[in-house]
Amino acid sequence: MLLMSESAAASRDIADGDRTDTRPSSDALSGISPRGGIRRDLGLLTAFWTYVALSNVLWGLGMEASLASTGLDVFAPWSARLVQHVLLFPALIGCLWLSRRMGWQPLWRAAPLQLLCGVFFSALASPAMDVAERVVGHAPWATLDFPSLSAPTDAYAGQQGFEWLASATTFLLAYFFGLALLTGFDLYRRFRDAQLRSAALERSLSAAHLTALRMQLSPHTLFNLLHTIKGQVAWDPPLAQSMIVQLSDLLRRVLRIGERELCPLDEELEFVRLYLQLQQRRFADRLLVVVPERGSSPSIWVPSLILQPLVENAVVHGLAHDHAPVTVTVDVQTAGETLVLRVVNSLTPGYGGAASAQTGLGLKNVRERLAIQFGERATFSAGRSPDHNWVAEMHIPVLHGA
Repeated sequence: MLLMSESAAASRDIADGDRTDTRPSSDALSGISPRGGIRRDLGLLTAFWTYVALSNVLWGLGMEASLASTGLDVFAPWSARLVQHVLLFPALIGCLWLSRRMGWQPLWRAAPLQLLCGVFFSALASPAMDVAERVVGHAPWATLDFPSLSAPTDAYAGQQGFEWLASATTFLLAYFFGLALLTGFDLYRRFRDAQLRSAALERSLSAAHLTALRMQLSPHTLFNLLHTIKGQVAWDPPLAQSMIVQLSDLLRRVLRIGERELCPLDEELEFVRLYLQLQQRRFADRLLVVVPERGSSPSIWVPSLILQPLVENAVVHGLAHDHAPVTVTVDVQTAGETLVLRVVNSLTPGYGGAASAQTGLGLKNVRERLAIQFGERATFSAGRSPDHNWVAEMHIPVLHGA
């Protein structure tokens, strides 16, 4: 599994979202969706209109079969019905495009215009059938005339008017079904795009929060280390100079590692060694350090600088209240797909700083970072153990690097 920074991924998502936002906001009403949206809409309309055409043809054939015994011939042939729908398809596309361009706001003005658009399309159904009957040879072209509500050849008064009304009603319903279908897909696409943008913004916010948390450690650590060196300037200047060199190396690693969300466990432990070595230069007679040997840790990745606040907390609180020697132990274990990182420092029996250690900046920082990066998959605990040790322990998922 290739590990990469979520902040970079989030930045790309936000960049894509920004490009999306530069498009006109009326896409959903215009009937024209960029980047393949036109083809999707045409495909959807084609499938819908094919279904309408086949349903109409099959219904007509069924009615003809039912009335065959009566000798009545009141239905156009199936070929004419099919041609009628073919002729109406461009008009359907044009009317739906115009309908979506008009939109629905404000409703009092848009509703009559939408209805007028649907009525106009449905009114074309009867003339389209007249043309279709002549295309398939069911009627001569010489008899083609402008549509009217009555004709001398009507079997009863107003026959053509009733046929026109029945045809217009049927196609008006089909038109609004098509409009509802396209509008529904528009709303779905907008909802999906909104979800993607929201997820990208959440990832970006989380990445920014993590960066702020990591950068929060740098001045905090620098202050403590400078305070450590300050105590040696007057007493042992050569030692102070040596510690400054070590500090520069340590800060260089802070800047390099702190730019990434994840780093190899070996790099994290190397940073811990440098920090503890610097502290040992000052407390050589009181501070004992136990850290896994170089190369003995598994090749896995951990959040950058995740151990640093725990180790710093162990040194500060372990040495602050007593002059007895303090042992700081860093332990790494794996249990299946779970990595256990543990920092232990010895305490004197009368140590009373548990409350301040629990609520310190470093432990709060670790809790927040684990919650953002792993959620419920990570756990963290810190407290005093029965054997007079302070134990800070985290369980995080194993992240394999490549």
